[in-house]
Amino acid sequence: MTYTPRTRLFVEASLAAGAAVEASEGQAHYLSHVMRAKAGEDVALFNGRDGEWGAKVAFPSKRRVQLDVGEKLREQTVTPDVWLVFAPVKRIEFLVEKATELGVRALHPVFTRRTTIGRVNLARLSAHCMEASEQSDRLSVPELSDARPFFDFLAAWPQGRRLYFLDETGGGAPIAQVLAKANADADVKSPCAFLTGPEGGFDQSELDALRRLPFATPVGLGPRILRAETAALAALACWQAFCGDWV
Repeated sequence: MTYTPRTRLFVEASLAAGAAVEASEGQAHYLSHVMRAKAGEDVALFNGRDGEWGAKVAFPSKRRVQLDVGEKLREQTVTPDVWLVFAPVKRIEFLVEKATELGVRALHPVFTRRTTIGRVNLARLSAHCMEASEQSDRLSVPELSDARPFFDFLAAWPQGRRLYFLDETGGGAPIAQVLAKANADADVKSPCAFLTGPEGGFDQSELDALRRLPFATPVGLGPRILRAETAALAALACWQAFCGDWV
């Protein structure tokens, strides 16, 4: 049975046997004062590029914590190429945390006409993504972009990426039916994204614009009215079950 250290940390530094990684100020405080780590204690490190590595805690000075890299624990894996494009909501930190746990590769906030949140604290959301990645055993941290206006984001949509938008008006086919068709068409591993609206739903002009896009497909999530964050996470869970790394 492989031993798993009780603490996992995301680092920016390259990882290889014999490397010495300087813990950030926040990581040093966490290791010293929260986890009460002792010199020589095992931790796991990952950076999204080099896989997961075992390391040992060292204290070169009173204020510094060093992580001495040992052997590789896991090879780097490829994160499924699914994005979540979402209108910021009140429980945005909960949303990005759970979306990270569900394996999204990228998170893109967009301001729709009915979005009531006027500002997105990217630094705070990035910290939540990092912590969720550490705790959920994934080997990468999702990309998090600056919030952009809805129509500007659509205008710059990358070629070859399918967009599934959650249509609360009932205009979309059931999500299971849509994803089953993606399986049948051998389109299951193609890059894609899910788009969710704000608490008040999409404006009619936004829905009309989405329905004109050749790369966009409306999907439905059943007969009940779901909160915006619930709908986003339900859609991601369905996609993982049909097309992602749960299969």
